[in-house]
Amino acid sequence: MAWVTKDSVEQYDHTPEPPKEYSKKEKTANWWHYNKWKVLGAILLILLAIWIIHDVAFRTEPDYRVAYVGRSDLPIDTAEALETALAAYGEDVNGDGQVIVELCQYNIVYGDETENVDAYSQMAGVTRLYADLDGSDGPYVFLVEEPESFVASTGALQYLDGTLPSDDENVPDDWHKMVYHWTDCPVLTGLDLGEYQGMTVLDDLVGNSQDLMANLYVGRRAVYTEKDLEGFAPDIALWDKLTESAVSTVSEDE
Repeated sequence: MAWVTKDSVEQYDHTPEPPKEYSKKEKTANWWHYNKWKVLGAILLILLAIWIIHDVAFRTEPDYRVAYVGRSDLPIDTAEALETALAAYGEDVNGDGQVIVELCQYNIVYGDETENVDAYSQMAGVTRLYADLDGSDGPYVFLVEEPESFVASTGALQYLDGTLPSDDENVPDDWHKMVYHWTDCPVLTGLDLGEYQGMTVLDDLVGNSQDLMANLYVGRRAVYTEKDLEGFAPDIALWDKLTESAVSTVSEDE
């Protein structure tokens, strides 16, 4: 078999096109297309840092922290009125020119009813409570909805006469010696707490805040070290004012 070939000289006349010149606007648009999420992320981080710094630098520290331990938060109107009313019995402890009481609310359900509550909410309340009990700047005065269970669970309260529970005492059975009824305290029942509009932001129930507080018990934190006792001196003075002339009517049968 014979192969036939043809000699040829191919000519290529292909001049490359010059690179396209982009305008400044086009360059900016292209850069933004590939980097916009990085820029937005950086902006968010900067804003978050500014917010944290502002919060830390300009936060107003309370002079007193008072605890409320109950199944649900107090109504906003009641909580705010309580903070304002209690501040009238305090002093400017931190020297910032104002007296501020912060109500620390811990949502905790005790007993068999824990099966019917949100586990995450319960865990959050318990965790916050124990963290504050471990610290030296947590609440000293406690407003408690279920004192027997609270004492059995935490052992956090002292006796009304100022003595502390010892390890060999049956503390849970002594809870009634550690608390007043709210209504046992003339100073507390005399607070002007007004009315509340809604137990939560989702309802329009109206009620008297004093009637709501009448179901609570009042106790104070057991403090075991001299150093912590000195730190709680202003809180002890507040407790003495709030419970002046109080006579406990709490019984172990409740």
